[in-house]
Amino acid sequence: MAAPAPTDRDDRKFLGRLSLPERRYLTDALRTETVGGVLLLLAAVAALIWANTPAADSYKSVQNFHIGPAALGLDLSIQHWAADGLLAIFFFVAGIELKRELVAGELRDPKAAALPVIAAICGMAAPALVYALVNVLGNGSMDGWAVPTATDIAFALAVLAVIGTSLPSALRAFLLTLAVVDDLFAILIIAVFFTSDLNFAALGGAVAGLVVFWLLLRKNVRGWYVYVPLALVIWALMYNSGVHATIAGVAMGLMLRCTTHEGEKHSPGEHIEHLVRPLSAGLAVPLFALFSAGVSISGGAIRDVFTQPVTLGVVLGLVVGKAVGIFGGTWLAARFTKAELNPDLTWPDVFAVASLAGIGFTVSLLIGELAFVGDAVLTDEVKAAVLIGSLIAAVLASVLLKLRVRRYQELIADEERDDDHDGIPDIYEQDNPAYHLRMAEIYEKKAAEHRDRAQVAGASRDEADRPA
Repeated sequence: MAAPAPTDRDDRKFLGRLSLPERRYLTDALRTETVGGVLLLLAAVAALIWANTPAADSYKSVQNFHIGPAALGLDLSIQHWAADGLLAIFFFVAGIELKRELVAGELRDPKAAALPVIAAICGMAAPALVYALVNVLGNGSMDGWAVPTATDIAFALAVLAVIGTSLPSALRAFLLTLAVVDDLFAILIIAVFFTSDLNFAALGGAVAGLVVFWLLLRKNVRGWYVYVPLALVIWALMYNSGVHATIAGVAMGLMLRCTTHEGEKHSPGEHIEHLVRPLSAGLAVPLFALFSAGVSISGGAIRDVFTQPVTLGVVLGLVVGKAVGIFGGTWLAARFTKAELNPDLTWPDVFAVASLAGIGFTVSLLIGELAFVGDAVLTDEVKAAVLIGSLIAAVLASVLLKLRVRRYQELIADEERDDDHDGIPDIYEQDNPAYHLRMAEIYEKKAAEHRDRAQVAGASRDEADRPA
């Protein structure tokens, strides 16, 4: 039985009710990301412990161990394989996710998408401005301006899991949309600002491979044994072209069809995303964290983070820039578009989610490596700043979200209530006459049961009061 879509009144509200298919997709996607986020958190902790014990030399040895065919230009270190190889899987999923949001998700309607897109853009511009201001005043390097601009959705969800707080679906969708737009602009930043000298022959080969990939999809050719080898060739050519190799993953993800045809339950893009997302969230990203997050943390190193303009700019960008940028952009956009905030939520809820978006781990670490390539000391300092900034943002968001946890629990209970047990939450059936008839029948049965119990209880009491 199909559930009715949200009413027009719901659609006009900012952070209003999602459609049922969108809510189900969101729940499934974020469940995987939450598990992956916990693994990511564990991998980061393991890397920090490994890098700050007497076995720290072994950590560096593993990071710098080279493997791969040199003849193909792929004799890379383990850390390099994690950043350029494994993260290509992450960005492949990001590409599918972006395509789906554009054609079937929250971004398909320009009017509905305007507010979260503006919020996300402000949430990337403000951290970059904060970083730039700190480094202009402190005579620091402007190379790291992009480091604090990214949000790590998996790490944010892991924080929610650790503190035992869930979010109503509207806030979760808002956070996911912010992360999707973040990923889009991170992709553009990496492609535009971190492209080295181009090898046009390799780039032409990568483009030709992408054309073949697209043609095979258009012809409905199926079989992983066709696409996986082709994807590896495209990735290798893209890497050797001088364009960051993760761009290949994004490009292939964007080519997948994310709309359903007649008779299809899921689009090919959603099906492949469902298969690949666990690999990305559960293996690729945690391994990247394991080989990238291991930096030396000491009292002196932490002090340096707050005294050097580059690292201080990263911390303030994540903690202050993200929160102020997302919240300010959201508030201004809502005011000028006259969008009405869902009455079940408040503006402090938006600020709490904006603070949570200050957790910028995976992509921030990647951009930090790209921004300061060749300067190992500064790269490690920037990584430490990303970790500390993300930790501060996580603690701040946790406090703000805990203040409203009871209200969130009430809203989630309302969203999930299914008193007629038909598999569709009751909140989506308020305009369905059949639902109300089913509920009337249920209540009539309950009323009859209580009348019978009342008669039995009354008879028992009369029996007990009767004199012996």
